[in-house]
Amino acid sequence: MIAEPNSVVSLPNHKENGIHEEIVPEPTAQNGNCLRNGSVKTFKGKRKVREQCENRRRNSSSSRRSNPPQNGDVVEAVTLFEVVSMGKRAMQSVVDDWVEAYNKDRDVALLDLINFFIQCSGCQGMVTAEMFQNSQNCDVMQKMTETFDEETGLQYKKFMAYPWILTVTWPVDMDNEDYPLIKPGSYWKKFRANFCEFNAVLIQQCQCSVLSDSYLMDTIISVLTGLADSTVRAFRHTSTLAAMKLLTALVNLNLSLDASKRNLERLYEVEKNRTTGKRTNTRLDQLEKKRKEYEQKPLEIENMTNAIFKGIFLQRYRDVIPEIRAICIEEMGSWMKIYPNAFLNDSYLKYIGWMLYDKQPEVRLKCLQGLQGIYDQKELVSKMDLFTSRFKDRIMSMTLDKDHEVAVQAMKLLMLMSQNCEDSLSSEDCETLYQFVYTTHRPLAIAAGELLYKRLIVQEIDMEAFSKRNGKLEPIASQLKTLIIFFLESELHSHVTYLVDSLWDWSVSLLKDWECMTSLLLENADNQKEALSDAQESALIEIILATVREAAEGHPPVGRGGTKKILSTKEKKIQVEDSIKITEHFIVVLPQLLAKYSEDVEKLTSLLQIPQYFYLDLYGPGPLEKHLDALLREVKVIVMDHSDMDVLEACSRLYYILCNEELPISNKVALARTELVDELVAKLNQPLGSFLSEGEGLHTEEGIHCGYSTLRRITAFHNAHDLSKWNLYGKMSELLVFEVEHSRLSVQIILPALQCAYFALLWQLTSVAKKPPSKEKLFVLKTHLRHYCHICSCYFSHSNREVREKAFLVLCDFLMIVSHQATSDDGTLGVLEYFPGETLQSKLLLFIQDHIFTEEEDKAKDLAEEEERKKDGQKLDILQMKRCLLAAYCKLIIHNVIEMTAAAEIYKHYMKAYNDFGDIIKETLSRTRHNDKIQSAKTLILSLQQLFQKHVGSQDGGSTDTSSASFNNIKELARRFSLTFGWDQVKTRESVAMIHKEGIEFAFQGAAGVEGKGLPPNLNFLIILSEFSNKLLKPDKRLVYSYLLRYVPDPSLSRADSWHSLGWYRTSLLASEEEEGSAASSFNEWRPVSVPKTPFKRKFSEESLQKSDHTKTTNRTSDIHYSGHLPSLAPKSRKRLKSHNGCFQECPPLLAPAYLKRKNSCQAVIKVEAIPSEDIDVDVVGADQDT
Repeated sequence: MIAEPNSVVSLPNHKENGIHEEIVPEPTAQNGNCLRNGSVKTFKGKRKVREQCENRRRNSSSSRRSNPPQNGDVVEAVTLFEVVSMGKRAMQSVVDDWVEAYNKDRDVALLDLINFFIQCSGCQGMVTAEMFQNSQNCDVMQKMTETFDEETGLQYKKFMAYPWILTVTWPVDMDNEDYPLIKPGSYWKKFRANFCEFNAVLIQQCQCSVLSDSYLMDTIISVLTGLADSTVRAFRHTSTLAAMKLLTALVNLNLSLDASKRNLERLYEVEKNRTTGKRTNTRLDQLEKKRKEYEQKPLEIENMTNAIFKGIFLQRYRDVIPEIRAICIEEMGSWMKIYPNAFLNDSYLKYIGWMLYDKQPEVRLKCLQGLQGIYDQKELVSKMDLFTSRFKDRIMSMTLDKDHEVAVQAMKLLMLMSQNCEDSLSSEDCETLYQFVYTTHRPLAIAAGELLYKRLIVQEIDMEAFSKRNGKLEPIASQLKTLIIFFLESELHSHVTYLVDSLWDWSVSLLKDWECMTSLLLENADNQKEALSDAQESALIEIILATVREAAEGHPPVGRGGTKKILSTKEKKIQVEDSIKITEHFIVVLPQLLAKYSEDVEKLTSLLQIPQYFYLDLYGPGPLEKHLDALLREVKVIVMDHSDMDVLEACSRLYYILCNEELPISNKVALARTELVDELVAKLNQPLGSFLSEGEGLHTEEGIHCGYSTLRRITAFHNAHDLSKWNLYGKMSELLVFEVEHSRLSVQIILPALQCAYFALLWQLTSVAKKPPSKEKLFVLKTHLRHYCHICSCYFSHSNREVREKAFLVLCDFLMIVSHQATSDDGTLGVLEYFPGETLQSKLLLFIQDHIFTEEEDKAKDLAEEEERKKDGQKLDILQMKRCLLAAYCKLIIHNVIEMTAAAEIYKHYMKAYNDFGDIIKETLSRTRHNDKIQSAKTLILSLQQLFQKHVGSQDGGSTDTSSASFNNIKELARRFSLTFGWDQVKTRESVAMIHKEGIEFAFQGAAGVEGKGLPPNLNFLIILSEFSNKLLKPDKRLVYSYLLRYVPDPSLSRADSWHSLGWYRTSLLASEEEEGSAASSFNEWRPVSVPKTPFKRKFSEESLQKSDHTKTTNRTSDIHYSGHLPSLAPKSRKRLKSHNGCFQECPPLLAPAYLKRKNSCQAVIKVEAIPSEDIDVDVVGADQDT
């Protein structure tokens, strides 16, 4: 395995290392005499022999070491590395065999061990050893280097391992390859464990024999120190791990020696007292001799540990590789925990403190875990005073670490510090840490919940302070009050569900004590100090709801924990038991709570949500039926007395849950619901009928209040229940039409009427989908759908802003539904499908312009900013409503309900309104591009054209100032648009080409003069268009330039000052004059373009672009001047472009633009006409647009 050292040969130079006493596995050594020093006479011979040795070595043992054995393969373990890596033998027997070999011939066994460390580093090279006998040899220091031999391409490392000088040879690229410690897979994970175990067992088995022979450990430490000093990562990593594990084993050995020494001291004293007065005692002499041995061994072990610590740890704890640093810190933490008398002092603690600031999270994590083992033991905390005062602030800040696991471990460490280290955390520190119960990262919140529960909630309180109920002391009530006070005092957060979830693992018995919670709410305390305040009662009800939800659902709240976890069988059983316990308790108590808090809206809203977590199978005929009657009675009273929408929706949801047809109580609850709705409709019909007939009833304050509250109740129930049999749409329609004609209704009446009519139509659509009606009813429903859309559009001009916004949102949602009605087999449901016409689309766009992007509103907002500085919440509500309006409109564009060109008006504001609406506009651009790349590109360029024409119109004399701020803003907007295409130029090829085609046509629109040499009014638009040139492929740049030449009468005009925009654009397309000549020469060399075989693709040739009809182009682009209106929505004409035979050259194919199919699908179909053979026409879809 490793050749025995040659005591005669002197130190070889670097070129001889590869062939001098090479150390290879036995199979390799048996293949030839390539290791003989005198077998090579020339340089070529040396190199040949070296290659042979390398080939034999790699073909034998290297492949066996590098790859784990496959299933069914039988591999014979030859080397110590193979024995350890395969792990088929107990590590103790492996070490015992090696110790036995060491006792027979320590040089051979030691060299075998050295080779083991080299092989564990993944070294695929050679190891040579030579005896160092002359300590005065001055050449030794020159050889202690790590060099590269250019002749062989191998790396060399020569270092001292007394009494040898070892030379390790390996390929130069070894550092970039995987080595055993970092290779993935269970095999190599097991190898790492076996490697660490081998080092520990080696010290354990040698402690009574060869450990202190001044030869074994000195050599091992020398080898590991030399490898740890290498520039190769594999050597440093492996040797550092081995050295740290050896040092840990030495620390354990030293600890056991201390225990043995103390036992020996006691035996010695006992024996000494027993032999008092006698002259000699053999037993006493033996104990004295052994005591001296125990006094000597710790000194030897201390020397070994100091050598490893100073030679390896102090160099590698700040290694550039984080894994090596983590190993050092992890082992140091174990030393302090195992042997605190020697290592738990400031001289060692400072290293852990320094590494708390490490840039890599895994190193910081090891520091925290090591400190947890120390702070967990109260007897060790007394030695940590200085460390705590110095690094406590750093540990506190690590709770905000960007790595979640580091933050969690920091919180756990602070928990241990607060428990075992008195006054380590101040009250301010604890208050800061308590707030982490509201964080979205659940493990960190749970760790903070443990601190909150053990430090604040569970505290030593005088038992006399507990209130007595039923003759028993109840500490639970006191803990609940403490929790309520903390929740109310948490000014930064009000998420009770997060608080409950954080405490769930630590105080589940407290949080599931619903009997105690409800007793606190229902009791009448004689002492006002013990009674809960109104705020505390509200907080307690919120806590009850959160605990009920957590117990019934069994997963964290929304925003914490990601996906819902899969419950085990035991967890499901606990969940069902909790649901039954909740139902049995709150069936009885809930009506009492509803009656007590019948006037409090906030408390009622929370209490009414509890029944949705009931185990409803318990309801039914029996003793609990009377409690159901009481619950329905209380809910009916609440509905008739309240008009708050949250309370009404909670009541509606409660009826919906209890009306489930699978429940035995569904018929009874449905009857109670029908009676309730009958009363509400009758209460509404009286003032509504008199108002529609006589114009009275809804004008007085009492009438408005009655109608408003009744309408809200009916609307809340219509949201979850089908109330079609009461014909509410007819009533609401008459009411809304009356307001459009006379404008006499209050806003409080209009808002619920719009919503109620919307729900009524949706329920009719649902019933049609379940059971198709007759054609007459379908026609009536179709009329109602269109009539309702017209009513909503009329309210866009209402004087009240809230009404306008409500009508817009309702209409957008309604259009999304009615425009995507599935067609049945008989075609009946297709009749209901409805798309907005051009007039309605224009109204929608005009509403967006007036309510989202109006400059007048922004100015008014700026003027009132100082006055509303204290109303930030109101401003946020306004902004949120604007975002909702814009998002609702953009959804119509994305789903092809309205034409995609309508988005041009939105894209114009991409930069100006980026902070408020940038995410919505960017998502709209992405979705529309996914639906139709060509039409999306046309919409982008259309927005830029509109802005350019607006800029030209604002200039004096119609000229364009390219240095103005307005022009630069348009140019910057074009640049931002180009960035949205990403880096994949092939994917966006068709879109970018279409942008350039449309831009060139627009730039030369209206060119006049002799032979068209007059300056086009839109020529400066080419500067804006140049922002998209970098997104073109090189062949497409030439193609676009050739298309540009069609509009340029004389290429030399690009050098004129007045035509500088043309030169700018030409430069963005062509990098040199040669490309320009190439593109110009190909102008008349293109072959004819044939009709494509597939309707989805065509050849995007220059000549096909050349033959565009300028008359139609002028007619189309002239509409762009009306930027304030919706672009023409008429169907696009098909432009036929003729080509001349023999005049064209084929160009790279580009996808043709597509029509927008106004259906659920966004795909497009391009039709190909049959044309005469003498005239080959290319169908360019969307090239022009009829006006």
